[in-house]
Amino acid sequence: MTKKIFETSKAPKPIGPYNQATGFGNLIFTCGNIALDAETGEMETGGIQAEAEKSIENMKAILEESGSDLSKVLKTTVFLKNMSDFIAFNEIYAKYFSENSPARSAVEVAALPKNALIEIECIAYV
Repeated sequence: MTKKIFETSKAPKPIGPYNQATGFGNLIFTCGNIALDAETGEMETGGIQAEAEKSIENMKAILEESGSDLSKVLKTTVFLKNMSDFIAFNEIYAKYFSENSPARSAVEVAALPKNALIEIECIAYV
């Protein structure tokens, strides 16, 4: 097996020395996704729910480029700037992962890139 790198113009370009996704065997590991617009590079505004939706849409675009999709996500890790946003975030998350939802960790962090309120990464299969 060899490592594969995946990139799509439908999600923001990395802002550091990493890739949008790396594949190995039938597994895909996405980078952390914040609410950046792929075309403008600007942050989504509108609070935690708008940022959560944009972050998941970015992750979805990366997964589709790699031959996977949200239904094949095994595990997500969610980084929240404020744990008080957990319930509002969950409302958006449930729209994307309502049936057979993946395992998940959610942690509060001191800061995120671009002063984001949320960052999401996942492991999925092809």
